[in-house]
Amino acid sequence: MINKKKILEGTVVSDKMDKVAVVKVETLVLHPLYKKQIARSKKYFVRDENNNCKEGNKVTFALSRPFSKRTRYALEEVVKA
Repeated sequence: MINKKKILEGTVVSDKMDKVAVVKVETLVLHPLYKKQIARSKKYFVRDENNNCKEGNKVTFALSRPFSKRTRYALEEVVKA
């Protein structure tokens, strides 16, 4: 069985914590009745070992082992600085 990681892409909202960045991921969902696309967003706590993330950067991150109570994702790469 191939082990696939859950990889997400989003924008860094906050980099104030040490080794952790808050990343906002926006997805488009179709409304069940009106069939219009609605933007939904969710924030994730991402482990940033070298503090590479800056506010406004686009990053990719993947599901990982738990680093702390809320930090369950690890930074893959900074796509656009």
